[in-house]
Amino acid sequence: MDIALFLHALTGLFVIIDPIGAALIFNSLTSGSDQRYRNSMAIKSVIISGITLILFGNYGETLFYHLGININSLRISGGLLLFYTAFKMITQEMKFTTSDKNTDISVYPMSVPLLAGPGTLTLSILLFSQAQSRTEAFTVVVAIVFILALTLVAMVASKYLKKIIGKTGDEILRRFLGVILAALAIQFIYEGIRNISM
Repeated sequence: MDIALFLHALTGLFVIIDPIGAALIFNSLTSGSDQRYRNSMAIKSVIISGITLILFGNYGETLFYHLGININSLRISGGLLLFYTAFKMITQEMKFTTSDKNTDISVYPMSVPLLAGPGTLTLSILLFSQAQSRTEAFTVVVAIVFILALTLVAMVASKYLKKIIGKTGDEILRRFLGVILAALAIQFIYEGIRNISM
């Protein structure tokens, strides 16, 4: 396994998925529900997101190729999209509403757009496009599974996490991660422009 690629993928995925922030939103959406329902929704959300990210990451580039879209154009547009996501993370308040008890929230809003939204899907494609071998592609898969497993643990323990982190802690963390994501987005844009001009 490529450790450097693993850490690169891990950092990007951690920043944009934000397991702690996702867990706090999950806690709000499932407040008042029993633990069995919460566990079921958490597991289902993570499985759907994992399958979506791995499949789209592996075959998204091929799809864009058949549509006549260059991977470097995708890097630039994806970087802009990630930057927009980062900008919202830094400047806007995160608003969410409590769902009705026992409503299935695994697909929407937990998987899409929270865990496997446009930004995460774009990042997944970019990471797999940089993989030059099966070993590197496997490394990206491991990073995705690791982050989603971490997110699953955070969601299952979200009641306790909410008490520890609190709203202020979540706001600080989200804005800090937004700055890191903005830097990652600029890096993707830079690489796309550099490769197109070569």
